[in-house]
Amino acid sequence: MAPTESEKHTRKALALAAHDASGRLTPIRISRRNTGDDDVTIQILYCGICHSDLHTIKNEWRNAIYPVVAGHEIAGVVIEVGKNVQKLSVGDKVGVGCMVNTCHSCESCKEGFENYCSNIIFTYNSRDRDGTVTYGGYSDMVVVNERFVIRFPEGMPLDNGAPLLCAGITVYAPMKYHGLNEPGKHVGVIGLGGLGHVAVKFAKAFGMRVTVISTSPGKREEALEKLGADAFVVSSDASQMKSAMGTMHGIINTASASVSMYPYLGLLKPQGKMILLGLPEKPLQISAFALVGGGKTLSGSCMGSIRDTQEMLDFAAKHGVTADIELVGAEDVNWAMERLAKGEVRYRFVIDVGNTLIAA
Repeated sequence: MAPTESEKHTRKALALAAHDASGRLTPIRISRRNTGDDDVTIQILYCGICHSDLHTIKNEWRNAIYPVVAGHEIAGVVIEVGKNVQKLSVGDKVGVGCMVNTCHSCESCKEGFENYCSNIIFTYNSRDRDGTVTYGGYSDMVVVNERFVIRFPEGMPLDNGAPLLCAGITVYAPMKYHGLNEPGKHVGVIGLGGLGHVAVKFAKAFGMRVTVISTSPGKREEALEKLGADAFVVSSDASQMKSAMGTMHGIINTASASVSMYPYLGLLKPQGKMILLGLPEKPLQISAFALVGGGKTLSGSCMGSIRDTQEMLDFAAKHGVTADIELVGAEDVNWAMERLAKGEVRYRFVIDVGNTLIAA
């Protein structure tokens, strides 16, 4: 049988997909476009599992387009480039983060902040310009426009580096743009998970004093001994919170719990800043007095630009910043998702795609 017109312009790839809100992942054959003039084709070797992957495959955000092939912490090797590609070559180690296209013409795109483009096309579960649904990194290969591919610097491991393409840039960008990257300043990190542990590492690499703020007393040793934080505060301990009042220049808030912001804002110095990275399901509980009285700022941040992602990865390689991971095979990905839902990971699952995602 002759190939259809659509099949002439695509190739098959192996992937893990969720087909309904159960979120269970099973092998599937998907179509990837052929390498275009401006494209880079990547053999995926590793892909981190972000908590947003779990939300999406279970349709908890009510936006899933099934089948969902998740994954936006992609690391691999270039196996083909289009004729217009100039910055990358076959054999280069590269990564792909949360987006694979934007409009290229809006104010955000022109200013180099394409992560805030209103027409952003996400790496998975998004409608591409040709109407097809994007598939992410739980797959053996991907084709991406050169502009959205990040080069892995020498010395940055693909497995431990993959989570930096989401978790890393998500904490690095707000620290950069809110002045929380200056040596000697004091920053608090709320939540010690996939984002929080990387935030601690970047803050220490910047030369800052770091206090981890957590609801879990059992994470004290991890924070201080393993990650190098300078102090640890249990948020439910009133005396500990009181002793830290008014001491921090900024707070990176990675938590997604719906709690009152009042006690946390009290930890800030006058004109201090709290940057929200988590996405609580319920509206925030904020007292205007907690902000106005001290001239404090409550802000949000989403991912980061391609320019900043490359800068972040280069900085991380120079300073030895990587994610702490647990490598899992494709056959164990559903088990990993169950553990992720329970918070039983330190601190990021990464799928060993290259060695374990094989056709049955």
